[in-house]
Amino acid sequence: MTTTLTSEDLYQRVKHVVPAVEWATMAADAAAILRLKHERNAVILAHNYMTPEIFHAVADITGDSLALAREATDVDAEVIVLAGVHFMAETAKLLNPSKTVLIPDLRSGCSLAESITAADVRALRAAHPGVPVVTYVNTSAAVKAESDICCTSGNAVAVIESLGVPKVIMIPDQYLAANIARQTGVEVITHPGACEVHERFTPSDIADIRDGYPGVTVVAHPECPPAVVDASDFAGSTAQMVDFVAAKHPKQVALITECSMSDNVAQQFPGTDFVRPCNLCPHMKRNTLGSIRHALETMTNEVTVPDDVADRARAAVTRMLEVKVAR
Repeated sequence: MTTTLTSEDLYQRVKHVVPAVEWATMAADAAAILRLKHERNAVILAHNYMTPEIFHAVADITGDSLALAREATDVDAEVIVLAGVHFMAETAKLLNPSKTVLIPDLRSGCSLAESITAADVRALRAAHPGVPVVTYVNTSAAVKAESDICCTSGNAVAVIESLGVPKVIMIPDQYLAANIARQTGVEVITHPGACEVHERFTPSDIADIRDGYPGVTVVAHPECPPAVVDASDFAGSTAQMVDFVAAKHPKQVALITECSMSDNVAQQFPGTDFVRPCNLCPHMKRNTLGSIRHALETMTNEVTVPDDVADRARAAVTRMLEVKVAR
């Protein structure tokens, strides 16, 4: 949270993906954010889908949903700004109840999170008594509060296997549930939710990428439909995608996920050419340097969770964090 960095220092972090003419429109906001973080004793947590000027220039902690959930428990600051979507900010608040959690834009929702309600979970429990409910973190705190344990795309297999049961209710992403069921052999009951970014990818898209880039390695997110996962060379969470590229060093790779992911990881692997199929998340893209600056300047867009909901939701998230995951 130092203020000694200059605008030029910050630009060096993003010059590989942000043209100088564009940085000129961002520099003042970036410099102001550095100053405000120091004044407010604030940190910025940024998801892998943030644009590079947020991810590389001003964020203090970056990663996928699981990484951000884990890191949030160790944050040494009074204020957390969650550059992501609303459910992520709620999760940060659950794990840091005494801290102020801000989100740059209150409209940063999630089609997947909005596909299910607490009442839907209660109805699933009634229809399948005794079956544990495993809830994706891409859900509201109210939905988490009705659950037994949470999971992310990065730890879903480990979470389900930790339960030692033949059947689970896994909500709300129907595609993630189907892909995880095939890996675990556990019967999965789910809800017809989907991510509006990942469900748009098709096997034809993968075929077109392979035709256009012979020899390309295709890495898909497990929120994609099973047919897309089957057409890919590897499937995993955003963190697992990075690990795969680090381990395999493909000459050329296509990450089948939200657009900004490739921009953010490309600099880690200068020997790999990143093909960039582009499905944008409109909710993630509501986060801008300007909206982060405004949230810190005005201390607005605070995210809170009612105590009766928070206690139960926190228990489900904490159970997830206790599950050991092999990277």
